[in-house]
Amino acid sequence: MTITAHHITDEWQLLAHVLQTRAMHESHTGANVAEVLRTATEEWGISNKPIVLVTDNASNMVVAAQVGGYLHVKCFAHTLNLASQRALKLPAVARLLGRVRRITTFFHRSTIANSMLEQKQKLLDIPTHKLKTDVVTRWNSGCEMLQRFLEQQPAICAALLSSDVRRSGSDICTLNENDITDAEDIMQALRPMFVATKIVSEEKNPTLSIIAPVHAKLLNDTHQAMGDKPIVRDIKQAINQDLQKRYSTVEEKNTLHTASALDPRFKSLPFLTTDDISATYSKLVVEAASLQPTIRQEETSSASGIEMDGQDLEVLEEPQPKRRSGLADLLGETFYTTAPLKSAFSQAEEEVKRYQEASPLPLEENPLNWWKAHEKMYPFLAKLSKRYLSIPGTSVSAERVFSTAGDIVTAQRSTLTSEHVDQLLFLSKNANIPK
Repeated sequence: MTITAHHITDEWQLLAHVLQTRAMHESHTGANVAEVLRTATEEWGISNKPIVLVTDNASNMVVAAQVGGYLHVKCFAHTLNLASQRALKLPAVARLLGRVRRITTFFHRSTIANSMLEQKQKLLDIPTHKLKTDVVTRWNSGCEMLQRFLEQQPAICAALLSSDVRRSGSDICTLNENDITDAEDIMQALRPMFVATKIVSEEKNPTLSIIAPVHAKLLNDTHQAMGDKPIVRDIKQAINQDLQKRYSTVEEKNTLHTASALDPRFKSLPFLTTDDISATYSKLVVEAASLQPTIRQEETSSASGIEMDGQDLEVLEEPQPKRRSGLADLLGETFYTTAPLKSAFSQAEEEVKRYQEASPLPLEENPLNWWKAHEKMYPFLAKLSKRYLSIPGTSVSAERVFSTAGDIVTAQRSTLTSEHVDQLLFLSKNANIPK
């Protein structure tokens, strides 16, 4: 089991580190997983910090989060995979993918067929791309296989008509026109899920704030429309039914909505109702105010974008106190000459109001760069943003550790102990830590 940690630096860079990769010889129950997590947090001295647990949707992970008392975020990439796999298992879709898989596998195994395919690609002026075959653990590989097949379909058809190829694979047949139409319809229906999976698999930009708007968009796109073909209607229905039951608890909604509100790209929250938007920002005020004690008015003013230049300052003698006038003696207790103290709640409320009125950030921009430029303008929200935007929306980072482990634990190094694998992965993934 691999544990990774994520945080945002003072320079607003999102970093991820591998803490440990340990073998679990016990049963992978929720209680045992929770114990491993507790031991890891104590070993790294972070047990007293607010920890958010990001895992797949497995029931033992849900139990582990409950036992450990962690705020739990379920991996959005895994959620998309579950919904998409449900669509890919529809009889009509599975049958078509099976036929395409059989053809692509044949071209991979037959040197004669592969050579003929390359000749036909050049003859037909089609990109000389190799065919792809899907992988069971990655649903989007099915889309990639289908997409590449449609691109290369004229060359594939021409290659399969060759007498040399037919002798080596006489039972291989290309798709007919109806199959090609169905394949195109499947790709169109799955495209939103395909794009969403690529977006949330990033590691350099915040992904938790993306979940709520993308989830809402996918639910909207998978509603049945007039004119949908039967295969498209079935795909939409399968995906929609699966996504409907995800992120449905109050705790999950609050976490995702707060993260989206703190992302300047999504802060208008157009996917929520007016009442939900108001409730989200009200909670944001309370949470932001709880992070800092009362701050003087003049400190807030200096934090609203006004900065001192970098020139050297001369050391001046302390001025002599002014003589107190009779008017000051008489009315000094009634009229204050300094700004009154403002409560943290009032300051947070003002910050949130100014933040809502600011122009949203374009979707192509990095929200961390925006917060780096506006940190002093919104000190309360900036601190809260570091908490939420550092939470990954997926467990992709941990999954990629296992890909690295596959390069380390080879047939020639099969006697490595679990302790040595842990150390090698730790060094490999943490070698380039910024100073």
